[in-house]
Amino acid sequence: MGNRGQKRPESVEEFPADKRACSSLEFRPSSSSNSPGQTHMNSPNLAPDFHEGGQDGGEMDTSSSASGSVRSEEGEKDSAYGSCDSDDLADVELRFNRDILRDFQRRRSSGDHSKFKKILASLTEADEVDVSGVLAALTELCEVLSFCTESSLSSLTVDSLAPVLVKHAKEESNPDIMLLAIRAITYLCDVFPRSSGLLSRHGAIPALCERLLAIEYLDVAEQCLQALEKISRDQPLACLQSGAIMAVLNYIDFFSTSVQRVALSTVVNVCNKLPSECTEPFMLAVPSLCNLLQNEDRQLVENVAICLIKIVERVCTLPEMLNDLCMHGLIQQATHLIDLNSRTTVSQPIYTGLIGSLVKLASGSVVAVRTLFELNISSILKDILCTYDLSHGMASVNTVDGHCNQVCEVLKLLNALLPASAGDQDVQMVLDKESFLANQPDLLQKFGNSILPILLQVVGSGANLYVCYGCLSIINKLVYFSKSDNLLELLNNTNISSFLAGVFTRKEHHVLIIALQIVETLLQKLSDTFLNSFVKEGVFFAVDALLTPENCSQLKFPVLSGTHISIDTNQKHAAKEVSRCLCYAFDNDQFSLVSEMETCKLEKDSVHNLAKHIRAKYMTTELLNSEKGLTDVLQKLRSFSTVLTDLVDASMHDHNSTQQEEKFYFTLHQIITILNGKETISNFEFIESGIVKSLVNYLSNGLYIREKVGSYSLSSHCDNVEKRFEVFGGLLLSLSEPLSENLPLSVLIQKLQHALSSVENFPVILSHASKQRNSFATVPNGHCVSHPCLKVRFTKEEVETSLYDYSEGIVTVDPFSSLDAIEGFLWRKVSIKRNDPTKSVFQASNEIKGPIFQVPLEAGCQGKSHDLMESESMSSEFSEMQVISEDKDSSQSATESTRNLREMTPSEATSSGETHTVSSEKELHVSSEPGVKMKTQSPECCSGDDALVKLLFYLEGKQLNHDLTIYQAIIQQQIEAEDEIIPSGKLWGQVHTLTYRAAVEPKQTHSQEYLQNSTVSAKVGTFLQHAPFFPNIFVPELLAELDKSSPIYDILFLLRSLEGMNKIKYHLMFQQRMNAFAEGTIDNLDDLKVAVPVLPENEFVDSKLTEKLEQQMRDPLAVSVGGMPLWCSQLMALYPFLFGFEARCKYFRLAAFGPLQVQPHSSLHNTSGAPSDRRHTAGALPRKKFLVCRDRILDSAAQMMKLHACHKVVLEVEYSEEVGTGLGPTLEFYTLVCHEFQKTGLGMWRGDYTSSAPWESLQAGSEMVVSPSGLFPRPWSSTIITSNGIEFSDVIKQFILLGQVVAKALQDGRVLDLPFSKAFYKLVILGQELTMCDIQSFDPELGTVLLEFQALINRKRYIETVCGEKSKFDIDMRYRNTNIEDLSLNFVLPGYSDYALTSGSDHKMVTTANLEDYVSLVVDATINTGISRQVEAFRSGFNQVFPIKHLQIFTEAELEKLLCGERDSWAYNELLDHIKFDHGYTASSPPVIDLLEIMQEFGHEQQRAFLQFVTGAPRLPPGGLASLNPKLTIVRKHCSKWADADLPSVMTCANYLKLPPYTSKERMKEKLLYAITEGQGSFHLS
Repeated sequence: MGNRGQKRPESVEEFPADKRACSSLEFRPSSSSNSPGQTHMNSPNLAPDFHEGGQDGGEMDTSSSASGSVRSEEGEKDSAYGSCDSDDLADVELRFNRDILRDFQRRRSSGDHSKFKKILASLTEADEVDVSGVLAALTELCEVLSFCTESSLSSLTVDSLAPVLVKHAKEESNPDIMLLAIRAITYLCDVFPRSSGLLSRHGAIPALCERLLAIEYLDVAEQCLQALEKISRDQPLACLQSGAIMAVLNYIDFFSTSVQRVALSTVVNVCNKLPSECTEPFMLAVPSLCNLLQNEDRQLVENVAICLIKIVERVCTLPEMLNDLCMHGLIQQATHLIDLNSRTTVSQPIYTGLIGSLVKLASGSVVAVRTLFELNISSILKDILCTYDLSHGMASVNTVDGHCNQVCEVLKLLNALLPASAGDQDVQMVLDKESFLANQPDLLQKFGNSILPILLQVVGSGANLYVCYGCLSIINKLVYFSKSDNLLELLNNTNISSFLAGVFTRKEHHVLIIALQIVETLLQKLSDTFLNSFVKEGVFFAVDALLTPENCSQLKFPVLSGTHISIDTNQKHAAKEVSRCLCYAFDNDQFSLVSEMETCKLEKDSVHNLAKHIRAKYMTTELLNSEKGLTDVLQKLRSFSTVLTDLVDASMHDHNSTQQEEKFYFTLHQIITILNGKETISNFEFIESGIVKSLVNYLSNGLYIREKVGSYSLSSHCDNVEKRFEVFGGLLLSLSEPLSENLPLSVLIQKLQHALSSVENFPVILSHASKQRNSFATVPNGHCVSHPCLKVRFTKEEVETSLYDYSEGIVTVDPFSSLDAIEGFLWRKVSIKRNDPTKSVFQASNEIKGPIFQVPLEAGCQGKSHDLMESESMSSEFSEMQVISEDKDSSQSATESTRNLREMTPSEATSSGETHTVSSEKELHVSSEPGVKMKTQSPECCSGDDALVKLLFYLEGKQLNHDLTIYQAIIQQQIEAEDEIIPSGKLWGQVHTLTYRAAVEPKQTHSQEYLQNSTVSAKVGTFLQHAPFFPNIFVPELLAELDKSSPIYDILFLLRSLEGMNKIKYHLMFQQRMNAFAEGTIDNLDDLKVAVPVLPENEFVDSKLTEKLEQQMRDPLAVSVGGMPLWCSQLMALYPFLFGFEARCKYFRLAAFGPLQVQPHSSLHNTSGAPSDRRHTAGALPRKKFLVCRDRILDSAAQMMKLHACHKVVLEVEYSEEVGTGLGPTLEFYTLVCHEFQKTGLGMWRGDYTSSAPWESLQAGSEMVVSPSGLFPRPWSSTIITSNGIEFSDVIKQFILLGQVVAKALQDGRVLDLPFSKAFYKLVILGQELTMCDIQSFDPELGTVLLEFQALINRKRYIETVCGEKSKFDIDMRYRNTNIEDLSLNFVLPGYSDYALTSGSDHKMVTTANLEDYVSLVVDATINTGISRQVEAFRSGFNQVFPIKHLQIFTEAELEKLLCGERDSWAYNELLDHIKFDHGYTASSPPVIDLLEIMQEFGHEQQRAFLQFVTGAPRLPPGGLASLNPKLTIVRKHCSKWADADLPSVMTCANYLKLPPYTSKERMKEKLLYAITEGQGSFHLS
């Protein structure tokens, strides 16, 4: 019987579609052969362009990056459009080739027709005896079919061949004839798809099924499976009726995996077209399919799952069939597959489809419900919800293949497991489910304990409306069907009252009705338990607010009173598109019609009526009374809030503050005692008491409630504000009780965070775009973008007479261009020329030549890309911070400007024409103040009326904010109008009409007003050591979209104040000691030292807002910050501490570098919290190789930055005369550059001259700056040009280069080895002013002495003020029992003998009289005038790469982590978890165990050397070993001789350590230390 019954060995390769050498389809002309991408290979014009562009990133580039970019862009442009000549030539060549191909196919088809006639005649004439003739004819037929095309066959020919082939396929006596006939059938279906119907008509399907059921010959059976798979594509119903499903499944275990996949493909084809009337043929296959779900092959399991999903869909309305499915074990197998701990993983659509099948089973079968409960399905679903990003995952209700996404299906399944109301489903089904749960209360209790906490967490974390409604529906059912005792136990560990109070802040009536139903059920079952908690948490106040919004509080429930609306924009968007009411969102009734789903089930006044019923039945008169219905805690907090507000008002008029400060202290102490007490305070009580606004008013000295800060002098309030921060900080930073674990500050922050989460409703706006498409934006500068454009019509206001009409009709506008950019475009078109015409700002910006310094922009500006700032290399001379335009270069033509704009890439043109350059015929001094928006105009524009002419834009009658992008303006206006967000199709499809008119008054930015007022901080005095912080908190407008009566406003302001207080807590506590020393309370200078309590920065992180921002950044339209809602940028600019570090890193890369730098979306099963390796974030950018010389590292770095600093390319290094290139050498290059910058001969840094030993370095013999506290710029006097042979101009050049290197390292994701001091990050990068206390952070000895001198000065000042007798304080001015005069100090900066602090002879020596002047001059020289030029040089170099302002969202510690990576300890388990062992080694190999122990024993310097040796950098990226990418891999090194004589070797680009199998740990350590010490400094083959 041949090889019958034999099973072929498993094969990992796919089983071929047939046994031909090649498919006829390979010779068939492609339908897209005339596309430009498939031109002839010898095309003379297109091929070179593609070749050059493709090789641009991979070859050594010896010219500038700019020229390389131009070549690449021109090549792409030519290949996309081509010149007229090249297009004509290509068209002619294409037509010529097409004609040749047609002629060839015509002649070939004619020959094939004659062959088919001959073969058919041979098969017809041959008799049963002539076996050889039949075999020869069939063989020839297979060969012809292998190479013919569809045009070679006709229906007539196939109709003649079909019965003959079917006849021979039944030739049981000769297996070779059967095999060839069936193979010919397979080929025929492949070449001529319409032949499937003809073959079916002649009985091919039953014949093939018969062969499969007989399975006499394995190769014949395999060929039958392939033939059936081809036929089933077009004839699924015929296959079903002929029993093909059972035929292919009957002996499926005999076949190899690849053949099994072919068999299952046939079943999938049939199941895709299952009939509704005849179920028996496919229901018989269910047991076999369920068994196949246990297979280990993923593709096979997915095909089986598809079949079962389709079968469940077809029988979902037949309860008997659903019960049969359950009896065959479908539920058990499907449940196993969706378990996250399952060994078999399936794709996302299949995974979601399986959950959807369980939904249908649970909806129509009580057997399914019972089985799922017994399988503890709630635990599996809980794990899914915990793993999945809940608040982000449910983006919309849009369906794909009839199924919502995964979260939707999970919530549907949970809903289906619990009975619905009788009107929603079959009454008998509801009764059966109720009966089951009533008889099995333990199962329901277990279900509730597992799923309720995660549901509460989901809703509380800011889930969108759709998810929120689904969760509430499940909670409502749980509460309704649980018995009272079980319900009490279920809710014992949850604060359901607080949860419901938060739900009532949502406005959607479907959500409100469910919340009211839950309240009513709880009051019915457990009235005594929840009555008081509903009062405490504000649930009753929320219910009352639904009925009488005019009487409700404006604090906790502003939504209900109409002052602020909660907009779940993503859900409203999606729900409106599918026109499906939320009533049907989780309705599993299969008989609901689409027309019915558009009608809401809720009655018009259902919310009002239910709220009225609850109030009448459960809310007594006392509860409704505004005073009696308050808890004791709320009344106490309210009273103290009133007292505190009255005290602040009184202090504004009465300046006799001694008695008032005592009252302030007592009141604050009482408030903190209540907040930190044992009695819990609910969010409702905390917000409703008004204590937040009172505290903010107190800290700001009443400035917070003023309309405009600018109308008052901040200097008159700084003293009081500082004192209040000291008092309040002293209370918050000290433990109220000895046994208390948390600081009062931590407790207050937690309450503020909970309150913020309960009241904020910042909308998440998603585009629901699965794939972005390129489009062309005419406005503002005509460029291609990778996202849709808005259609806009510009219309002049009717009463406007000073402007022209814009006559170009509807134009496409880049949605992420700011209104300022649109104004620049439109102003040229509509402005009426004056007598003295001037150039517009837009035109002037295109004419700039020469060196350009980056101007920091306002934090609130959106959609502005730094790439348009690309400039020439910095001038070598850095005498003054000036930008001078060159008149000789001001004649750039409009054509050249247009060409430059068109050559920009879409990412470079994101800002739509906005540049960071300025044009002026006079010197323009660039401000270094952070947050200052520089608006510049040419001198001509500054004279005359043109200087005041700006364009104002209106959308539907409302003026738009110029700081927004047009996309943000449209979305923001809808939010403010309390409208639903326009659906995606309508947003991009409709024409938006923007009305413009001229504005006479120029725009006044808040930052300018603040800058004018904040300049007084510099005049407050030296003894206000931390005064710069306080004016910064009085930003006139926090969030433009919030009403100032909103509690969010108060909470954010207080959080900002507390976060600032936490940053300066050392300064606050030290200032208190200074005051005590001045007043004589303490006499010893050593008592000035303070111990500061530690409060981590992550205490201020709001997880809900962080999750919302993460979701918004994952939206496809988030190609820039301007593509996100306004609150994202505003909160990030003003309150960055609210967001987690990882979220801010993503935002920073999006804002600074664009979408190419953002990490790809994480998959469902990829839940690792470890940050991704920064070295691969720029993978999508073009790469440039650069040849460097080890002997001239800084010179090479300077040349590299000169060529590439201003271009968005990833730089890779190759060393001269070495073979290594790529990641490892590049990281080592940056490390070497960092070491060069730390050498003492450059005069850049302060040095610790008390130490003679040089800092240990990998480069022996090179002296490095000894800086235990971190690097800080060395002060240079403005009168000194040269010091110790070092030119100051060279120092400035080095700082410019350092800024470029640091910025480029950040852009490319490289780790630096630069130990900057905390003060450096604070001053240079964050742009914050330093104080005397900051000197201690980089020079502890000098800082301590200066503070002690300042303490003496303060005591002198205090005694003079109090006593007024000068003779009594001489003794007090002794410094550690030594007269000031005896210290022999002169007016020279300590440590720098050539830095004279004053030129006058009167101040040569320091005395008691001039000590204050000496301290002030030393501080000024150390942290201000002596280093200001170096700081500006660093910033200017940095800004050439990208604006340094983007880093201001980080803290000093986070900046060090971002730049220099991690310094984590190496625990054994951590090493084991994050190191990969391969090629001869496992985790249990003895050499591996020895290596891990050695690594764990390494000291700090040895760790650095090891990392330098293996990865090229002495530090790990942010995230430590976990984020190292590629993963650190240890492999066995095969030695030719004795292993102990060999050394380890590495491949740094792959983080690959080749370790010989040493005989002992001691030998391994010896060789490893030798390798990491001596193996540095070169890259060669190993």
